[in-house]
Formats: sequence, C-alpha cells, structure tokens
Amino acid sequence: MSSRSAFWRALLALAVVALSLWITLTTPPRLGLDLRGGTRIVLQTEDGPTARADAAATDRAVEVLRKRVDGLGVAEPSLARSGERRIVVELPGLRDPRQAAEAIGRTAQLTFHAVKGEAQHPAGSAGSAGSGESDGSDGSDGSDGSDGSPARNGTARVLADPDAPGRFLDLAAPDLTGDGVKSAEAVLDTTSGRGWTVDLAFRDGAADTWARLTGAAACAAPGDPARRVAIVLDDRIVSAPAMQTGVPCGAGIGGGSAQITGGFSAQDARDLAALVQGGALPVPVTTIEQSTVGPTLGAEAIRASAWAAVIGLACTGLFVMVVYRLLGVLATAALLLYGLISYAAVVALGATLTLPGLAGFVLAIGIAVDANVLVFERAREEYAALGRATTGRDLRRPLTTAFGKVWSAVADSHVTTLLAAGLLFVFATGPVKGFGVTLAIGVVTSLLTAMVITRLLADLTLRLPVVRRRPAVTGMAGLGRLRTRLTRRVPRLMVHRRRWLLSCAGLLMVALAGIGVRGVEFGVEFTGGRVVQYTAERPVDADAARAAIGKAGFPDAVVQTTGDGDVSVRVRESGDGEQREIREALTRVAGPVEVERDDLIGPSLGGELRTHALLALGLAVAAQLLYLTVRFRWTYATAAVAAMTQDVLLVIGLFAWLGKPVDSVFLAALLTVVGYSVNDSVVVLDRLRELRRRGGGVPLADLADRAVAQTLPRTVNTGMGALFVLVALAFLGGDSLTDFSVALLAGVVLGMASTVFTAMPLAVALEHRNPAPAAPGAAGGRSGSGRRQRAGGAGVDRDRSGAVV
Repeated sequence: MSSRSAFWRALLALAVVALSLWITLTTPPRLGLDLRGGTRIVLQTEDGPTARADAAATDRAVEVLRKRVDGLGVAEPSLARSGERRIVVELPGLRDPRQAAEAIGRTAQLTFHAVKGEAQHPAGSAGSAGSGESDGSDGSDGSDGSDGSPARNGTARVLADPDAPGRFLDLAAPDLTGDGVKSAEAVLDTTSGRGWTVDLAFRDGAADTWARLTGAAACAAPGDPARRVAIVLDDRIVSAPAMQTGVPCGAGIGGGSAQITGGFSAQDARDLAALVQGGALPVPVTTIEQSTVGPTLGAEAIRASAWAAVIGLACTGLFVMVVYRLLGVLATAALLLYGLISYAAVVALGATLTLPGLAGFVLAIGIAVDANVLVFERAREEYAALGRATTGRDLRRPLTTAFGKVWSAVADSHVTTLLAAGLLFVFATGPVKGFGVTLAIGVVTSLLTAMVITRLLADLTLRLPVVRRRPAVTGMAGLGRLRTRLTRRVPRLMVHRRRWLLSCAGLLMVALAGIGVRGVEFGVEFTGGRVVQYTAERPVDADAARAAIGKAGFPDAVVQTTGDGDVSVRVRESGDGEQREIREALTRVAGPVEVERDDLIGPSLGGELRTHALLALGLAVAAQLLYLTVRFRWTYATAAVAAMTQDVLLVIGLFAWLGKPVDSVFLAALLTVVGYSVNDSVVVLDRLRELRRRGGGVPLADLADRAVAQTLPRTVNTGMGALFVLVALAFLGGDSLTDFSVALLAGVVLGMASTVFTAMPLAVALEHRNPAPAAPGAAGGRSGSGRRQRAGGAGVDRDRSGAVV
C-alpha cells in the first residue's frame, strides 16, 4: 500500500468514524411500534359511489385521517400512503385499537341538516350520540363561494333521535358538509358550567349557510323538533342541538362559530371534535391489518437484543482473536467500529428500528466477520508462498496481496446478500421491511470496515519494529491446524460425488415428505385471522385455557401457553367484542390478564402476503441465478442455486416437521438463508475458478477437492462467527425471535454442508457434461498431471507459477 493511498484511507476512515460517533451521540433512534409499544393499523381505500380509490383519493384520505389522529392526542403519530390504496397509521403509546379504529376508520360523511319533525319509522342506520344545544358568538362573516355546501341533489333521511331511543327525526336534505368546517375543538367551559363542549368555526361561505340554517331553526317554537339542527356522521346523528332562546329568528348564529353542548365527557368531546375537524373521507376505508404491542414487551425485546448483540460480538471477537492473534485483535476493533457505523447509518437515514431490524443488525455482525476471515486466510497462504525470508522484511506484502486477491469473492458474496435484502425491502411489509434495511446497511458497512478500516489498522500495526521481529504474533506465520492437515492430505471428496448427491437427495425427500405429510402451518399473516398474546400473573394450564375459551364460543381457537404465564390465542378474524369474551374466559382460569400483543390480519391481505412471499422466493432464486451466470459459468451458477434451493426446502421441511408457524419473520430468515448459502458457495467456486485459470493439467475433480480444502477453514470460522450471534439470539431474543434464530441456525449449518456436498459435486458433474473451452495459453492439457514442489518447510503445494494450491 503506497503512502498516499494509506493517507486517503486513513482520512476516509477517520471522517466516517467521527461522523458516526457524532450521529450516535446527538440523534436518538426512531423505534418501531414493536419496540416502544402502540397500535399500527393498515387501511385500504375502496371505490365509493361517486369516487374511485386511486392514489390521489388515498392521499386526500390521508390528510383527513391525519386531522382525526391529531384529535386523539397521540404523540408523534405517523400516517403514510403505501402503494396506491393502502394507508399505514402508527400510533405510539395507544394500546386500545378499538378506540383508534372507531376514531379514524369511519367513512365520516359529515353533514348538517334542518330537522323537519319527528318520524314513526326509521330510514337509515340508527345510532346515538350526545346531543345538546348550540349557541353562537358574534363576528364578521363573508362569502367566497367556497362554503362547503352540499350538492342540491342530496336526499332527506330519517335517523334515530339521540335524545329519545326508539324515536326518529325526519331530516331535510343537507345544507352544509364537513368541508365547510374550519376547525373543531374540545373545550372545558368552566365559566358557564356547561362542562365539556365542542367549539366550531366555519369557513367564510359556510358561515353564511350556518347562519341561515340556524336562523330558520330558531323560528320554530320551543320544544318543536324543527328548532333543532342535526349533525350527521355516516348516517348517524352524533349531535342534534336545539337553538337557545337567545338566537334570533331568521338571523341565526352569525360570526362563523358555534358551540355544541350536551353533557359530553372529556373523551366524547375530543372524539366528536376530531371527527368534525377531520371531515369526510373522499372514499370509504376498511381495516385490513391491526397490530398492538405493549411497551413492556418492546422494552424486553430491546434489552434481549442488546444482550444478544453484546454476547455475540464478544464471543465472535474472542474466537477471531484466538484463531488469528494480532490480526484477530484488529478485526475485533474493526467489528466494534462496524457496529458504531452501521447503527449511525440506520439513525442518519431515518430508518425505523424494528425488532426484526434489531435481529438483522445483530446477524450482520456475524456476516461482517466473513470478509476479515477471507483476507486473513489468504494472507496466511501468501506468507507461506513467499517464505519467511521474503516477508520478514515487510509483513505488509502478503496482507496487501491477500486484499487484492479476495476482492472478487468478497464483492460477489456481499452482492448476493444484498439481493436478498433488497427483495425483503420490496416485498415485505411492516417490521420485516426494517430487517431488510438493517441487513443491507450491515452488508455495505461490512465492506467498508473490512476493506478499509481493517486494512488501515493492519498496515499501521505491521509497520511496527516489534511486530516485524515477531511475525508469529501476527497470526499469518502459520496456516492453522485445520488448514495444515487439509494441505498435507487433501480429502478426495469429489471421487464420491454421486454418493454425496444421492445422500442430499434423500435428505431433501425427507424435507418434502414433511411438507406433504405434516403440511406447512402458515402464520396469521398469511392466512388472515387474529392472534392475541396475553400475560397472566401465574402460569396457565393450556388445557384449562382451551376449555375455557371453547366454552366461551371459540372451540377452534389455537391456544399456546408458556411456563411464565404467557398465553397466545389464535382465532379467525374477530371483532373487539369477541376478544373481550376470550379475555374474560382467560381471567376466570388464570386471574387478571394483560394484552401484550394483538395482531389482526384480514383474509385478503393474508392471501396477498402469501403470494408476495412465494414471489419473493422465486425472484430470489432467479436473481441469484442471473447474477452468478454473469459472474461465473452457467454450470457454476446452476450448482450454487441448486444448493441454495436445497437449503431453503430443508429449512421449510424442518419447520413443517416441528409444527412451527411460517410467517413474515420466517420469510426474512429464509431470504437471509438464500443470501448466506450462495455467499458460501461463491467463495468456494471463486477459488475453483482461480485454480482452473492457472492451468497445470490437474483434473477438475482434484481442483475441486483443493478448492474445498483451501476454503474450508474460512467456511468454518465464518460459520462459527454467525453461530455465536444466532445462539445468543435464540436464547436471549425472546419468543418473537426464537423461530427466527432456529431457521437461521439451520440455514447456516446447512449452507456450509451444501457447499461441499451439493454445490461442488454438482458443479463438477455439470462441467464434465459441458466442459468449458480451453483457456488460451493454459499450461498443459487436461490429461497432464502438473508439476509440484514443496514450499520450503511450509507444507504447501505449488503449481508451476509458484502460487499456492
């Protein structure tokens, strides 16, 4: 490395670390609802009688809903359009989904009507709400033609009288719509003793209409229903105030303001103000997903994930230091900086940190070890090839050569993982999308820390005289016990490639049998329904809980319990009334219970998510095949993708046999397995390609054995780094991350095995059937044996070019 390039790398690393530290200390993270608690509702706009639910109508609906949410008093609410017809509403701290759904999910066609009189029969949707009286305050008014008045083709309606249950009011056609309301505010009137009221302010043109409407009502005699003005929301009279005696006949309430009274509670007044303020939605909306998480569960998830990260990072760092000595110490320091930089990147981008996102962040720690291990293993090879006499003067030479030679494998392996993360971001929803974001950030940051920061730290350290005099302390002077044994006697695995392929095919049949016999248990996200997690004060007997819930009218409910008082109840899509019955049934057998998590998925959304999951997996396979075909021969690409597909099916089969649910978090794990499996195969295939380019006439099967032997230490060491993190997540991540960790643990182990026993044998078999054209200038032919010589005491074979084989 030249001094000038070293200077620029140092400057870049220092700038990135300083900026990351500043962001970490000054910017708080944006936590998802699954970490800080609250309610998440996904709404879908539907075509109305006069309006189509397109992107423009959905944007207008978002603005109306934002006004309603502001009236709920929720701190830092979030509303955003997703796609053309979806609206995602996040309400931190709100644990009553019924209140939120009623307040924001109603169509809210708000109109103001004159009352013609009483009626004997209903002709609309009955309902009741507070009623009261309305008075006005003086002020100027005017008209600009934008008065919010309805079209004159409106029809009269007969609706329930909120003052007298069982009686109805005959309403005239609407004179005014919610578009004419400028503001509505819940106010506690302490001076006149009226209690909570709703103060209205109308727009200029609407103020004139309001004055005419109330003036006509004031002309009726006291007690006459015609003296009232009805405020109708979604064909339900929410308030029908009567004009006070002080309102003049014909003049009405001027000044563009009014006050609705009627013995409201504080919550009733705020709800009415929010609905009036929000006005009418341009198109109807329906709730297709609803999720509520308690703050305690989120705090426990943060604490568990933090401990998993600390323990996983500590174990990984200790392992790397033991194996690679001084270089391992430098890699551990780079890993710590990796954690700082990737966390700062998540915060700086404004990405929402969710529970799966935390898991992705922790998992990326294990992936970040991979590039370092690749470099260090290659540096050991270069040191052995050059000999101590050459490298003793400059220990940086083998490391610099190693960085150059591993770039192709590092880039390919990271790109394959980025492809999986990108598919998660495109096709996943909610928290799992955050997993894709943090995983992608982790992969990019891993490249930076391994190829820039680790290289910089190593270059500075290897310059020190005390290190140059003791090359053994660097970790490069020896190949390691596993590598030495493999070099002395290369395992001839490819001789039995048919046996390995048949064994893998048999294991695959067992997995497919599990999928066919036991079936895949789709989670509520893919089928629709409702899952509620309760926490009781004492352990709950599962049979007793099932019996109690069955007696309450839910015999098909799936009830699961844990020893610490957690109860999970899964039923078909149900309303809040049914959930109250389930909660009361649990209370009778378990004492008081609290709702920790409540997830409701509509059947249409469940089918859509299931389709997206299959599409994401199909595109993952196609994308990996396309990329690897460009980077390698199609034979290599086919072998790598076949091994990856096998790993995916084996993980699905494992979950089928274990009866574990397949949900969106499992999808995140599965796509990560896709990236990890191909990552592992790419490294070995890249080494095989390199060995073939050197020529020498060595048979392909022997080259494949050498490629496996030379990369196996990297495979094992990288796998160990990931396993430390995943085991920590499995034991400390809580119930929500246990299945995620199990899927990835299985995927990591299967990925390491499939590279050796599926990808390489299949690549050799395909190459024999479809041999590659001979490279120009390649030394020797396919039948040659190649010439070897021992590398001075290092126990390493060389080919004619002197490169380590």
